[in-house]
Amino acid sequence: MDKTIFQSVRFLPGVGPKRMEPLHDLGIDTIYDLLTHFPFRYEDLQVRDVSTIMDQEKVTLAGIIVTEPVVHYYGFKKNRISCRMAIGEQVIQVSFFNQPYLKNKLIQHQECIIFGKWDAKRSTLMGMKIISTKEDMEETSNFEAVYRTNKSIRQSTLLKLIQTALPLYKENIPNPLPSSIQKKRQLLSHPEAVEGMHFPKDERHSKQSRQQLVYQELFCYQLKLQSLKKKRHHSQKGQSILYENAALKVFIQTLPFTLTEGQKKVVNEICYDLRAPYEMSRLLQGDVGSGKTVVATIAMVATALTGKQACLMVPTELLADQHYETICALTKETEIKVGKLTGTTTLKERRQLLEQLEKGELQLLVGTHALFQEDVIYHDLAFIVIDEQHRFGVKQRVQLAQKGMGVNVLQMTATPIPRTLAITTFGEMDTSILKEAPKGRQPIKTFWVKEQELEKVYDYIEKQVQSGRQAYVISPLIEESENLDVQNATEIYEMISKRFENRLSVGLLHGRLKSDEKESVMNAFQKNEVQVLVSTTVIEVGVDVPNATVMVILDADRFGLAQLHQLRGRVGRGEHASTCILIASPKTEQGKQRMQIMCESTDGFYLSQKDLELRGSGDVFGLRQSGIPEFKVADIVQDYDILEQAREDAITFVIEEEDSVTYKEIQEFIEQTSRETEEVLNG
Repeated sequence: MDKTIFQSVRFLPGVGPKRMEPLHDLGIDTIYDLLTHFPFRYEDLQVRDVSTIMDQEKVTLAGIIVTEPVVHYYGFKKNRISCRMAIGEQVIQVSFFNQPYLKNKLIQHQECIIFGKWDAKRSTLMGMKIISTKEDMEETSNFEAVYRTNKSIRQSTLLKLIQTALPLYKENIPNPLPSSIQKKRQLLSHPEAVEGMHFPKDERHSKQSRQQLVYQELFCYQLKLQSLKKKRHHSQKGQSILYENAALKVFIQTLPFTLTEGQKKVVNEICYDLRAPYEMSRLLQGDVGSGKTVVATIAMVATALTGKQACLMVPTELLADQHYETICALTKETEIKVGKLTGTTTLKERRQLLEQLEKGELQLLVGTHALFQEDVIYHDLAFIVIDEQHRFGVKQRVQLAQKGMGVNVLQMTATPIPRTLAITTFGEMDTSILKEAPKGRQPIKTFWVKEQELEKVYDYIEKQVQSGRQAYVISPLIEESENLDVQNATEIYEMISKRFENRLSVGLLHGRLKSDEKESVMNAFQKNEVQVLVSTTVIEVGVDVPNATVMVILDADRFGLAQLHQLRGRVGRGEHASTCILIASPKTEQGKQRMQIMCESTDGFYLSQKDLELRGSGDVFGLRQSGIPEFKVADIVQDYDILEQAREDAITFVIEEEDSVTYKEIQEFIEQTSRETEEVLNG
């Protein structure tokens, strides 16, 4: 591979020291960066008929200038050129703002071709640029690229640099895809696609170019993931947890319920990994209430039975408390010692707990971010479980895994991940899925009502409480500010307390309460001493009160589908029929659509796919937190079919061609070009 394409952009004519910094700000450091700084859209320069265009549409119109152009000056450096242009029998107004130098190009009685935005109400073309003659049009494509720029680099400058670089370096652009795959998928070569993205001959050429770039980007990424997976499976560095099968079966028989078929299958998958010589790297996806905690507990007990240690990391103290109590209850008939470590653990308790942990007297530890702090030393950590994994950054997960040697890692999520995201973000991991709900769970009915019907909803809550049930009322998200969310929840709590005064007890839960205050409120709710719990989204995961059957979510249109599904999952956890009521008056079509979808389905996997389609991957999970790469061209929702093809080809290629010259050349290309992926995969 000719590496001159990866040399600094400063070697290109027209790039001096002053241009280097603004180019760097655009992510352009090398010649290859410049040539792969692709347009984010195209302007259609084909001349249109006035009768076919819509208001505010960008179009190219051709006509005769019938009046002398006049420049009007107003304010500092502000001006407008005005003239009239005849298109057939119709005469329209043409205006250009702050481009007085164009006056000389608008010549009365001569033909002119102008690109601009059409204002139908005023019959005016708000001109953006002049395409002088029909000959100019014939010499160029009907599509003109529009690039992402900054204050120091204009469109024209960027275009000029690309026009300079392409003929000089086109032959040096690598063509990393194997010829067999290029032929199989009927793709252009990489150099052809790069040129076609900047200067497409027509729409078909533009689509073909994009298809090659999308496929190549996804194939290279998937190849990296599949290589990592293969290396891990052939590595002997992991801790093999050789537990006694009979002893684990005895523990499972002590559980107060029978495992579902889905739970049995997933337990077997995880335990197979525990016994293997390689490090486990598994993702457990389980829909709300599918019983992931029990599965994780069985695997942690298997680890503890060998004398090794396991820990469970969760994102909130509330969840840590709940998991700690659940695991203590499930292991009460064993000699396994369970501990809990959070930010509010007292110094005395912490000192004692860390001492037991280092000596190996404590086998299972549940906690928050506190689990990977510097002074936390494990005697023999062999297995970690990370619950609600998308709440933790990549580096935080790595820090915890580094607390032991060859540690086995199980990441869990109650936010079902669409296949699109799963194979992009977690392609190097093994995956287990729990869809089946434990027996006895009642389906949840979901209703969407407008804000003006709120009184009827409160009447419904009161009737449910009178029949012995309990309810949640969720305060809406104001913005990314916990203080404002707390303030909002407090106001709702005061209003509801007044509404139900002397008839039922109302509690308040939010992230700013002290740990013992949260515990007190939750204990009161679990004992039915509090019938209505007003809360922020702090109860989104993990909280389990089987008697609560009503979930009211205020301003529900502020939440995404995945989060609404999580909140809804706090009810329907017992034998009683449950209801989720979404209070919302959405202003947008997308908002209305989200409410309708929530009422139609309780399948978390279907909802997460819809959420992805409506909002995009960054909004669903948060790009930084989840480790979803930002591709230059590919869109993992729009390009799902290509993603599947690229993954299938990458899996086959890793198996069949790993020792080939082509494979090594592709790896070299990936090393040269992947920055974002390197950061994502290595934390």
